[in-house]
Amino acid sequence: QVQLVESGGGLVQPGGSLRLSCAASGSIFSIVSMGWYRQAAGKQRELVATVSPNGITNYADSVKGRFTISRDNAKKTVFLQMNSLKPEDTAVYYCKAGINGMNYWGKGTLVTVSS
Repeated sequence: QVQLVESGGGLVQPGGSLRLSCAASGSIFSIVSMGWYRQAAGKQRELVATVSPNGITNYADSVKGRFTISRDNAKKTVFLQMNSLKPEDTAVYYCKAGINGMNYWGKGTLVTVSS
């Protein structure tokens, strides 16, 4: 059974940094796009960033220049380095990956940006 497990969330002050990780496990034959989405309280889930198997990245305008997505294909892991965090970045962050021809989601990790 394929699973995605996120880690790295927590409480950080405005201007601070966090690094999220998402590891895929199970019977995995292929992984295509991997990405991060987030959902703030009372809002719809939105795209944060995606990365293709060969490293092509895509970012939401709201995080460009502050967040960096990367992946380690050997470890089946995707990362999200978040710098210059703002209170409006507060949300549950979800990992998504296309694995074996299907889309899988992690359960999410909470990021709170507050002083």
